[in-house]
Amino acid sequence: MSTIATHTEQRDSPYALTHLDALESEAVHIIREVAGEFERPVILFSGGKDSIVMLHLALKAFTPAPVPFSLLHVDTGHNFPEVLDLRDRTVAEHGLRLYVAKVQDYIDDGRLRERPDGLRNPLQTVPLTEAISGHRFDAVFGGGRRDEEKARAKERVFSLRDEFSQWDPRRQRPELWQLYNGRHAPGEHVRVFPLSNWTELDVWQYIAREKIELPSIYFAHDREVFRRNGMWLTAGEWGGPKAAEPVETRTVRYRTVGDMSCTGAVDSDATTLDAVITEIAASRLTERGATRADDKMSEAAMEDRKREGYF
Repeated sequence: MSTIATHTEQRDSPYALTHLDALESEAVHIIREVAGEFERPVILFSGGKDSIVMLHLALKAFTPAPVPFSLLHVDTGHNFPEVLDLRDRTVAEHGLRLYVAKVQDYIDDGRLRERPDGLRNPLQTVPLTEAISGHRFDAVFGGGRRDEEKARAKERVFSLRDEFSQWDPRRQRPELWQLYNGRHAPGEHVRVFPLSNWTELDVWQYIAREKIELPSIYFAHDREVFRRNGMWLTAGEWGGPKAAEPVETRTVRYRTVGDMSCTGAVDSDATTLDAVITEIAASRLTERGATRADDKMSEAAMEDRKREGYF
């Protein structure tokens, strides 16, 4: 039998995996691997689409048993109410434990200082790293994907952090044949990225297939926004808008969700999953490159923060 015929039979086989099945299978394998290798894993859960998909995969990985991990959210204090509402409803629905590290607490007691530009995403590193060390988490799941940003494209699925939660690209470990090395010294931990090989389009197609609920801001809606540095930002107490930045009502949606101070909206009329998928398929800009102010501070902004302990 020729090679061509063999490949054709594999494609036509009722047991062949679709690309979403393959991605799901890989992610579930990674999540179960962590459960087997580590003592105190935790899932970073903000209520954004990637963390929601990651939690959905964890629920699938262990059903009918409960998820054996806690959740952790670093709250900047400038989060979108729609996102926090879904975060809390999801936690309650599945009976999960959620730890919340608040940037505002660190500002109030002087451990952090408010930035002049109002951005709080860069301030998340200290609350995150102290929550990890304080709760003795040895594996931390993140929803980062390689297609989002070039610094994230450098990371392995299992990414070692030293005792100061810092990342050294030179300490990357090979991951041949889906073999993941979770070995770490006391005080170190591993960041784990089950969605590394997914794209933004894969995430949306999976959400549509699995009928996963998302915050309403991911779909087109009327919102009061103002223009800054080429992005539509949400007006709020965080420091926007300034006198020369008029507020207007536009029909927009969000491709990615950080907080109000750094996450830009995009003009859109996509009110359904199918419409969003069509829009993403036609886009030539990554979601972070198009809509995240914290990634525009410098050419290496994300990599610099990752070295310091940020996700």
